[in-house]
Amino acid sequence: MTEDMQPSLVVAGARTAGGHTVDIVIAGETITAILPAGEGPEECDRIDATDRLATPSFVEGHIHLDKTLLGLPFIPHLPGDTVALRIAAEKTLRRTLALPVEERGGRLIEQIAAFGTGSLRSHVDIDTEVGLTGLHALLRLKERYWDLVDIQIVAFPQSGVITDPGTADLLDAAIREGADLVGGLDPAGIDQDVTGHLDAIFAVAGKHGVGLDIHLHDPGPLGAFELRQIADRTIALGLEGKVAVSHAFALGQVDAFEFGRTAEALAKARVAIMTNGPGPVAMPPVRRLTEAGVSVFAGSDNIRDAWSPYGDGDLLRRAMIIGYRQDFLADADLAHAFAMVTEIPAAVLGIEHYGLAPGKRADIVLLAADSLPEAVAGAPRDRIVLKRGRLVARNGMLTPRD
Repeated sequence: MTEDMQPSLVVAGARTAGGHTVDIVIAGETITAILPAGEGPEECDRIDATDRLATPSFVEGHIHLDKTLLGLPFIPHLPGDTVALRIAAEKTLRRTLALPVEERGGRLIEQIAAFGTGSLRSHVDIDTEVGLTGLHALLRLKERYWDLVDIQIVAFPQSGVITDPGTADLLDAAIREGADLVGGLDPAGIDQDVTGHLDAIFAVAGKHGVGLDIHLHDPGPLGAFELRQIADRTIALGLEGKVAVSHAFALGQVDAFEFGRTAEALAKARVAIMTNGPGPVAMPPVRRLTEAGVSVFAGSDNIRDAWSPYGDGDLLRRAMIIGYRQDFLADADLAHAFAMVTEIPAAVLGIEHYGLAPGKRADIVLLAADSLPEAVAGAPRDRIVLKRGRLVARNGMLTPRD
């Protein structure tokens, strides 16, 4: 062990998902060893993890940092029976907000980091009204909170691409100025032009060699058709493993034949599906998609914003909600729900340093639970959170930052 890899912290007496009691040895930002309990070095700082389950930090697969209303007085929900009406209502509200994106988004980052989220993917609205203002705010948040969360940014055409001329050029500019992925939204329902919408967003992604994360609310066979079109274009551009579709309600609304051929296309193209476990809307069937070879991961989506007054960004509770709605009862199913907020989104986001193993970054959550199934079923609030080998939160409260 070189001098710069000398242990700086030991997480002592933690329980692993496999039931072992261990000492996790950390040097700087990196896990250097996982030893039987009591064998960790004594000469460095220690965190007592007795009776706590050690897991990698949570990975937020879908959030909107620019939309949250945190920090403002509670704003009553704005009604809207369609996606288009909700977009219009949100635009009206957006013009009146007293707090800037950086203030509201910063509050949300601090809240979710205290819950144990160490990495996230945020969509940011890009349209001809706001331009790249939201993107620039998120880039500043990414720099400001580098020690709490790692942030990926999706340039999201909330108002459409075809129906909002000039947005395609803004998406191109957004990637050039620091966005990580190209977004999309309901090619039929919003733009009423499946080919035109997909041509535009895949052209930007192909030009820059980046992935896509597409919102898809379009229902039934129409939505399934769009999913197959997305899969075909993903393969054509060599973007396998770099494309995700968020929501994809259609997968829970079609018959067995339509589902089967759509799931097969998604698996072949390695297109992942994000679900947040919404209330009255049909969910993609997680177990059937997983058995078909499709990666399904979780996200919070909207948190206290114009789309929903609910949500707090606690991904452990999100895993519980998804498990409840999917009738996950067996231990293996509950563990899979946990994977949907940890290792599965980590793989989708391409986080190479992720995991509870030597050589991985010390992004760790210590939960008051004996096992992963218990953690999902109970979602305990008693947590200790480490990011980059530094203690950042206890019991929902952030520690002082340097």
